[in-house]
Amino acid sequence: MFAERKGSGSCAKGVEILTYDNFVTAVDTYYPSFGSEGTDEQNRQEVAAFLGQISQETTGWWSTQPKGTWGLCFVEEVGCSGGCPQYSSANAKYPPVPGQSYHGRGAIQITHNYNYGQLSEVLYGDKNVLLNDPSLLTSDGVLAFRASLWFWMTPQAPKPSSHDVMIDVAVECPAKGRYNGFGMTTNIINGGLECTMPTPQKVENRVSYYTRYAGILGVSPGDHLYCDEMKNFNYGGC
Repeated sequence: MFAERKGSGSCAKGVEILTYDNFVTAVDTYYPSFGSEGTDEQNRQEVAAFLGQISQETTGWWSTQPKGTWGLCFVEEVGCSGGCPQYSSANAKYPPVPGQSYHGRGAIQITHNYNYGQLSEVLYGDKNVLLNDPSLLTSDGVLAFRASLWFWMTPQAPKPSSHDVMIDVAVECPAKGRYNGFGMTTNIINGGLECTMPTPQKVENRVSYYTRYAGILGVSPGDHLYCDEMKNFNYGGC
């Protein structure tokens, strides 16, 4: 699935820590319900959807390359090595720490101080661990996958979890065009920038990854692959 990254020096960190063994360890140890609560078809679709989304979040692809073959390259957001202050915002419960940057890290690229704080409480029982040192997510592959699985498996109102969407138990919202399927997981992950608009290249990439992996796993990708006609969650719940 990810053979292309091994030929690129830019992907060395991803090759090192975003491994199959680390992925399986994170699932088995912390989220065993991932890929196991639906029908066999739904479970395979969920695995393909998760891999498709993290492939776009960590891609090393650019427009002159074949689409759908460049996932799991980068473990943190490109262009933020010197910090990206736009991800720090005032938050009484999870305040940003001066000097720290809360740009995307891990396999789903966790961003913003409030997400790092919530995740830190889950991982360590202490919000301050990741608020003080968000770079921990780039040092351990199991941790990088665990952080991404937390985001995938955990509903954050008004958003359902991507897990519930892919096994078709999330409550749909026809009034806002929100139906269970891969497109809804894109809406959950980055809908404010990629949904409720003509389909951008990033969404095309996400769908390309997902449909390729679904084919490898021997299942149909299902319906509702795109989110251009869905209201993103800036429009609130149903």
